[in-house]
Amino acid sequence: MTGFSLKDDIVSIFGVVWSALNRYDSLVLTDPKGAKKMRMSFDRMEWAGSVGDLGTLLPLAFAMIMINGLSATGLFLTIGLMYVLGGMYYRVPVAVQPMKVVAAYAIGQSLSPDVITASGLIVAVFLLFLGATHLVDFVARIVPKTVIRGVQMATGILLLSKGAKMVVGTSDFQVMHGGTEPFLNSQSFMGMPMSLILGILFFLVTLFLLNSRRFPAGLVVVVSGVLVGSLLGAWQELAGVQIGFHLPRFLPFGFPSGGDFSFALLVLVLPQIPMTMGNAVIGNRDLSFEYFGRESRRVTDRALCMSMGLANLFSVMVGGMPVCHGAGGLAAHYRFGARTSGSNMIIGGGFILLALLYGPGAANVLHLLPMGVLGALLFFSGAQLTLAIMDMSSRSDLFVVVLMLAITLISNLAWAFGVGICLYHIIRVGKIKV
Repeated sequence: MTGFSLKDDIVSIFGVVWSALNRYDSLVLTDPKGAKKMRMSFDRMEWAGSVGDLGTLLPLAFAMIMINGLSATGLFLTIGLMYVLGGMYYRVPVAVQPMKVVAAYAIGQSLSPDVITASGLIVAVFLLFLGATHLVDFVARIVPKTVIRGVQMATGILLLSKGAKMVVGTSDFQVMHGGTEPFLNSQSFMGMPMSLILGILFFLVTLFLLNSRRFPAGLVVVVSGVLVGSLLGAWQELAGVQIGFHLPRFLPFGFPSGGDFSFALLVLVLPQIPMTMGNAVIGNRDLSFEYFGRESRRVTDRALCMSMGLANLFSVMVGGMPVCHGAGGLAAHYRFGARTSGSNMIIGGGFILLALLYGPGAANVLHLLPMGVLGALLFFSGAQLTLAIMDMSSRSDLFVVVLMLAITLISNLAWAFGVGICLYHIIRVGKIKV
């Protein structure tokens, strides 16, 4: 009688899946005008790249669902559709991220979903106006490349810092939930925080596999991270989660009041807009062209404004969070292997299925991935984005970049963006040598 071996069965299953990913390589689509063909790859590198930005996306999404009461169905459906439709239009990888100023303040102050909905609607109208009137092109012309690099550098350092905090166990999300790994049975081992142990372990795994095509780092880290999280007790998060067909409710929190709009405009939207313009529009377009060249010809400032405006309009209707195309997210997807819009189809399709099949329980499914693992991914994402400044050679340009980083760390990226533009033009007009 043949003995039963669970280990052998698991290895066999992973072998079949791995081989399937390797064989199902690409899909060739015809341009609507019939003049040019585009290729979507679905190999292991695209799968790895598709999950590269989860370290930024998931903690803020979790917090806005659990603390601010946003709809898990609407939030994850918005993310999924934005990934898929963005990939279909732009034809190169694009990222989907929370608007960080809005998210951070909303979480920190436990704001109501009505205020968050109001902020999303204001942002949507503003971005659609900039795109439809082409005013965004004027804004882009007055923002020099040096300032773009400053935004990318500052954002990268912020991501590095956030990733390190998640690994150490001191991020806002972990502190609010009173544990370094809120969804695991054990919070420490031999006096060391569990997030630190997992973070170091998966940091080393990521480092070792960073340039491997046979075992892509992002895919290996996410799959093995889910397995480790499940073994350490995160599987209990699935208790009570029911598979079905869940559609989001239309305006689940009603239409915001005048007070909600006033508060959202002054406290959330005004600080967010400069960061969105610098990082999610101008910086994102520049980074996409650097990575993909002519293939990213559809990634224009106007197109980014329009797609983010439409996505936020939809998010408002289904109770989701304000979203954007962040340059940091693009750097993460690219660093872990995304080279075609196939990565968008993979991650976007996953989020759509998650929202429709699990509905309100979608966040619980994602709790299987430990915080330390997300922190390790986020750390590498931030490092990739900071490398964008390598083409800055003049001392004056580097001075502006460093000053923008300092202002960001002391205050916020919105102030750094404005000061950077002014300082750059003062140095150029006054012919000041630094």
